[in-house]
Amino acid sequence: MRIRGWIISLFLAFSATALLGQEDGEVTFELKLSKERLGVNERLRADFVMNKDGDNFVPPDFEGFRVLMGPSQSISSSWINGVRSYSKTYTYVLAPEAKGRFTIGQGTIVISGEVHKTIPREVTVTEAVDNPNGAPSVDEIADENLHLVAEVSKTNPYMNEPVSVVYKLYFSSTVGVSNFRPLDNPKYNNFWSQEIPFSKYSIENGTYGGQPYRYVVLKRVVLYPQKSGELAIEPLALEVSLEVPTDKRNFFGERIYATANKTVSAGRRTLQVRPLPEAGKPAGFSGAVGDLDFEVTTSKTSLKATESLQATVSVSGSGNLKLFQLPKLTLPSSLEVYEPEFSEDIRTTISGMQGSVSEQYTIVPGFQGKYPIPPINFSWFNPRTETYESMSSDEITIEVTEGPTAVAASTPAAPGAVKSPVISGNQFYFIKLRPELSSKTWSPFFGSRAHIIWLLAPLLLIPLFVVLRRKQEERQRDVVGNKVKRANRLARRYLSRARKLLGQKDAFYVALERALHNYLKAKLKIETSEFSKDKIRELLTDRGVASDAVDDFTRLLENCEMARYSPFSRVQMQQDYDKASEVITELDKSL
Repeated sequence: MRIRGWIISLFLAFSATALLGQEDGEVTFELKLSKERLGVNERLRADFVMNKDGDNFVPPDFEGFRVLMGPSQSISSSWINGVRSYSKTYTYVLAPEAKGRFTIGQGTIVISGEVHKTIPREVTVTEAVDNPNGAPSVDEIADENLHLVAEVSKTNPYMNEPVSVVYKLYFSSTVGVSNFRPLDNPKYNNFWSQEIPFSKYSIENGTYGGQPYRYVVLKRVVLYPQKSGELAIEPLALEVSLEVPTDKRNFFGERIYATANKTVSAGRRTLQVRPLPEAGKPAGFSGAVGDLDFEVTTSKTSLKATESLQATVSVSGSGNLKLFQLPKLTLPSSLEVYEPEFSEDIRTTISGMQGSVSEQYTIVPGFQGKYPIPPINFSWFNPRTETYESMSSDEITIEVTEGPTAVAASTPAAPGAVKSPVISGNQFYFIKLRPELSSKTWSPFFGSRAHIIWLLAPLLLIPLFVVLRRKQEERQRDVVGNKVKRANRLARRYLSRARKLLGQKDAFYVALERALHNYLKAKLKIETSEFSKDKIRELLTDRGVASDAVDDFTRLLENCEMARYSPFSRVQMQQDYDKASEVITELDKSL
């Protein structure tokens, strides 16, 4: 027992002595380079090694080199024969930027309260070598195997001719994309744009630079240039997380992959937009471009007076269907015509808009007779043939078989003209042959009570007329008040559906969002439901709307989207309804 105690005491004493010796030993901090002479296409590894833990490490500026990776940190600690060894290393991978002699300056660190510095080292960079022995870094592998491309269908289109832009992320089979996040979405200034949505991302096989690659379609957009000349398409930028193979392998011989984050950009693309030719441009051309067809139809051509019919002016085909005005019908003055109802049936694909747009007129004849609807003309530019095309409708005769007749023949007149019906003299009145007359006592009117009342009545009405006149003048002078009243009525009309659904979260916010979009559609004559909130903000700002009103409008749209996923109380719904009424009122003042 006594011998065992001596052995344990001696072991503890030697261990404590070794530990104290290690802790009290000299501090070392040095720079180690993988090589001092390398080709311009090789890589340099710089290790800053210390034998004790330190803080506040400051690397040199690495003048003449580009940092590919780092700093990566590694720590090593071990006991050998009772002696503790410790090492901490900061590692950088550098790429030379040019040939020449460069000096890697001092790195500094604080160890045990003292500042320690490395000795500067000189490196010579020579011509590129045939077989660079430096293995490519993770970032270099990612750069070589990851590409974001914007594929444009046409670089020299005509104005209002569709151009498709497809954004594809190409990556080789050696790397794997785990996630991506957009950093900067293009705004497409000077273009009418619509994004083509899709349900999910899918990986497809293709080629890039003549090499087999895989790719993912990230975004598809159809653009219609709104001005001629050189127009730029802003780049799309992404932050991509990917798995990159390294030259290391695990215990089972499988390659170890490292995670890298890269920012890629599709680059700025430029279109040379051609103006529509002036030669051969028809009179009344409204800006329609595409392969179109035009017709005017009526629901019936024979009817009775006071019955109604519908006349429809429609344009169908493929083209900029949302970006031009339909021609107006010219109808006889003796036909009562209501404001046309606009409708559209349009689908937007990667090749552009297809479908039809139409305006339907409701017509009510007042007298019997025959009424011709004169032909109207519609013209458009066809970019496929690079010529203007025109089409005229056929003359349609409406026959009213029953009803009163008009003396004057119906003549064509512009919509909204004042109609003055003239009743014919073929009217018969019954005259009673045996009247039953009774004698009546006659009394003079002058001096009677009725005579006095009628005499004084105008004098009594003068003060009332003066008061009413002043009230009317005050209302006419109150321009702002009149605008507010009209705007309030307009807001109530658009929000009536949402008000009825207060308390029903989903239905209320669907109705509120539709009301906001319908208001802008009526005011701006565009389909705002197909625009993003940024595009709507840009449109309202361009129209001179105050920034506060624009912020409130976009915030309401965001609430409508958030309501699908978040609980909203009736109090919040009422607040959003009141705010929507205020916003529409403010927008109406500016628009």
